[in-house]
Amino acid sequence: MTALSDIPSRAVAADPPQIDTYDARALVQNGVQARIILDGQAYYLRITRAGKLILTK
Repeated sequence: MTALSDIPSRAVAADPPQIDTYDARALVQNGVQARIILDGQAYYLRITRAGKLILTK
């Protein structure tokens, strides 16, 4: 059995890059829906009564 310390450092996966994190409730600003624009196209992020997220065009 090989210990992790015996594996060359180049074989150990690097930490994933930092991902920007946003709170969905902050995006909708106390409502249930937010409009998000991407390349001139409008998308709508909605929080359902069950607390799920739906993204529609």
